[in-house]
Amino acid sequence: MIDEPVEVRGKAVASSSAPVPGRAGRLFAGWSANLVQMVLGITQQVALIPVFLHYWTGDILAAWFAIYAIGNLAFIADAGLQFRAINRFLQFKSGIDSDGRTARFYGAMLRIYLGLVAALTLPLLLASALLAPSTAFGFASVAHFDAAFVVMAAGMLWTVPSNLVAALYRARGRYGRAVKVQNAAVLAGQFGQLAAIVTTGSLLAVALAYAAAQVVATIWLLTIDAPRLFPYLRTERVALSWRCIAGQFRKAVPFAVAGAADLALLNLPVLLVSAFVSDRVAVAQWGLTRVVAGLLRVLCVQTTLPLAAELGHDHAMGDTQRLQSLYARGSMLVTLLASVVVSGLLPFWPDFFALWTHGIVPYDPVLTVTLLLGTAAAAPSILALNYANYSNRGDLLVRAKGLQLVVFLILAAALTPSMGLIGAAIAVIASELLIQFGMLGRIILQKTLQHPLRHVCLLAAVMIGVTLAGWALGLVIRLTVPLAAPARFFAECALWLLFVAVAASPLAIESVRARLSAAIPH
Repeated sequence: MIDEPVEVRGKAVASSSAPVPGRAGRLFAGWSANLVQMVLGITQQVALIPVFLHYWTGDILAAWFAIYAIGNLAFIADAGLQFRAINRFLQFKSGIDSDGRTARFYGAMLRIYLGLVAALTLPLLLASALLAPSTAFGFASVAHFDAAFVVMAAGMLWTVPSNLVAALYRARGRYGRAVKVQNAAVLAGQFGQLAAIVTTGSLLAVALAYAAAQVVATIWLLTIDAPRLFPYLRTERVALSWRCIAGQFRKAVPFAVAGAADLALLNLPVLLVSAFVSDRVAVAQWGLTRVVAGLLRVLCVQTTLPLAAELGHDHAMGDTQRLQSLYARGSMLVTLLASVVVSGLLPFWPDFFALWTHGIVPYDPVLTVTLLLGTAAAAPSILALNYANYSNRGDLLVRAKGLQLVVFLILAAALTPSMGLIGAAIAVIASELLIQFGMLGRIILQKTLQHPLRHVCLLAAVMIGVTLAGWALGLVIRLTVPLAAPARFFAECALWLLFVAVAASPLAIESVRARLSAAIPH
C-alpha cells in the first residue's frame, strides 16, 4: 500500500538525491523564478496582444482569448492531487526509508495522473467531434477554431502530470527548478507564437506553438529531469488497486473543493457585475480595475508559495521554533510588500489608467481605493491559505473557502444591484477579510504563533504606516512635477522609487535586519 502510516519518530535514511541549497538560497531561487513567471504572464496577456491585432481581426483575437481560457481551465483536472502529493512527500521526509516510500508513492501517483488525463482526453475528443466548439462558443466564422480548441485543451490536459514533479520538487527543496523549466517552456512558446503568427497568421498554429512547448517541458520533467535528480524514482514499482486509486482521489477532495471555490471567487465577480450592472462602461471599469488588484494578489501569492513550501517542511519535521520564526517573518514580508505596492499605485494609477485606456474609460477612484486597500489588508491571509495547503489542513480549507463563497454570493446579490461596482467590491473584500483572514488566518495564527494578537497588531500598524507614507509621498511628487503626460507619469514614478529606495536602504545592513526580525512577535 502507498498510504501506510509515516513513522515520524523513526530515524530517516539519508537521501540519495543531490544536495540542495540552504533555506535562504531556496527562497531566493523560488522568488526569482516566480518573478520571471509573472513577467512572462504579463507578456503573454498584455505585450503579445498588439502583435496579434496586427495580423488578426477582433473576432480572431476574441477566439484566441476563449481558447486560452480553455487551456487554463484544463488544470482543474488535477482535482487536488498535487496538494495531496505535496503533503505525503513532506510526511515521508520525517520517517524511515524516506526515499523508498517517496519512490513508491511517486510511481503510483504518476500512473494515476496518466490514467486520469487519458480518461479525460477521450471524452474531450468525442465531444468535440459531436458538437463543434466553434458552434458552441459562437466562433463558426473563425477558421480552424475547432482544431485549435482541441489542440489547446488536449495539450494543456497532458501537462497536468507535471504537477506531480512540481510537488516532489517543492517537498525536496527544489521549488524554483520546476518553475524555471516551465518558464523556459512559456518563453519558447511565446517565440513560437510570434513565428507562427508572422509566417502563417493561423489561429491553429499559434495554439499549437503555445501548447507544444509546455507538453515538451512536461515530458522533460517526467522522463529526464526528475529521474536524474532523484535516481531512486527508477527503482521502485508498486501495484495499484481500484481501492487505492479511489482512496487518493477521496483524500484529495478537500483540496479540490477549496481550489474550485477559490477559482469561483476569482471569476464570479466579473460575471455578477456583467449581470447586475447595465452600464457597459462601468463593467469595463470593473474589469480594468480588477486587473491591478489581481496583479497585487498574484504578487502576494507568488511571494508566499516558496515560504509555504518551507513552512510545510518545518511542520512535517515538527520543527516548531523554525516554523514560528519563518511564519512571523514571512507574514511581515507579505504585508510590507503589499503595502509598498499599494502606496505607489494609489497616487499614480490615475495617470497610468488614462494613458492605458486613452481616456475612453473613466477612472473610478473610490472603486480603486476600495479594491487595493482591501487586497492589501487581506495579504497576510494569503500566506495562511498557502500554508494550510502545505500542512494537510484540507478540512479547514473546505470550510473556510466554502463559507467565503457563500458570504460573497449573499453580499454580492444584496449590494451590487443597489450600489453597483462599489457593492461588488465590498462583497469581494468583505468576504476575504471576514472569512479568509478572520477565520482561516486566525486559526492558522493561533496554532502557529505564540503571540498571534500582538503579531496582527504589528502587521496592522506597519500596513497603515507604510501605505499612508507612500501615498502621501506620491501626492507630493504629483504636485511638484511640472511635466506633461506621458513624461510626467514616468518622472513621477522614477522619483517615488528613488525616495523609497533611499528610505529602505538601511535594510541592506544585516544587523538592522536582524534587530527588526527579532522584534516581530512569534
